[in-house]
Amino acid sequence: MSCETTQTDSTEADEPQSRIEFDDSDTRRDEMHDSLEAWVEQFAELSDEARASAELQEWLDVQSRFHDYSYRNTLLIKHQCPEATKVAGYNTWRNEFDRHVSKGESAIWIWAPIIAKRCPGCGNSQSYHASSDCEYDETSPEEWERGLVGFKPVPVFDASQTEGEPLPELDTATRGEGAKLLDALLDAAPELGVRAELVSPEKWLHGAAAGVCTKRSAYDCSLLVEVRDDDNDAQVASVLAHEYAHALLHFDVDDPDERSKRETEAESTAYVVSQYLGLDASRSALYVAAWDGDPVETIQERLERIVATTREIIGVVETRV
Repeated sequence: MSCETTQTDSTEADEPQSRIEFDDSDTRRDEMHDSLEAWVEQFAELSDEARASAELQEWLDVQSRFHDYSYRNTLLIKHQCPEATKVAGYNTWRNEFDRHVSKGESAIWIWAPIIAKRCPGCGNSQSYHASSDCEYDETSPEEWERGLVGFKPVPVFDASQTEGEPLPELDTATRGEGAKLLDALLDAAPELGVRAELVSPEKWLHGAAAGVCTKRSAYDCSLLVEVRDDDNDAQVASVLAHEYAHALLHFDVDDPDERSKRETEAESTAYVVSQYLGLDASRSALYVAAWDGDPVETIQERLERIVATTREIIGVVETRV
């Protein structure tokens, strides 16, 4: 099965390390927090650009398979089962897929949201509110609305750790089909705040570039993305996905240094979107050196922005495929 080993950036690339496990319930929460903080800290301190780029790409590969997960959860999956393709809880595998977890398999631990009635003043659940200094008393706890009050560790298992009925075919028939994806990407442009135009080769004015985000359109104030058209719809779709990422992440950033850093965010987003849609992801150039010197908090913000932008693009495209 596929969850036996992983590679962390705290060891040399040729020294594979056993997968991380969070077996002790008393320390699990702290260990999960610590492993995430350690990865980001060590990533921020990597001086070898090749190793940093490899680490980033390994995470992006996992993110492309779990695009609607937070970066924290995809990093946890990367640490525990980097080849995972579909995860679910024990009962979900049994009740919804008629499969059971194979004997001896170790759980993959991720964070799940805790939804409960929460204090309008401090945002805590009733129990935490009672032990806090919050003095809110305008309404009784029975009248509080339910919302996110925290996260808890939950065990899930990858499909490779289960046996039973064959998994249903995923609805991915159109992924990788250039014409349908190109139509979906073009149709998604207005919702993304972008105006997309395909330009014939004889009218193309941007040299060797396959696509550009040039300016705000005077027509509707949206960002104008131009892509050189050709007979390969999949290639045009891939370029368009890249340009959307660039338009959303750094077109309006004025500071040259930050624009360079956002460029890597955009390329990372384009990589995840392309991988997920079955398009050519080789265009993505992950120049991680641009992030050199960024503090841990800033790198966390960059990872969150990659996830959010990826989710936005995939979300609007999937409704049209």
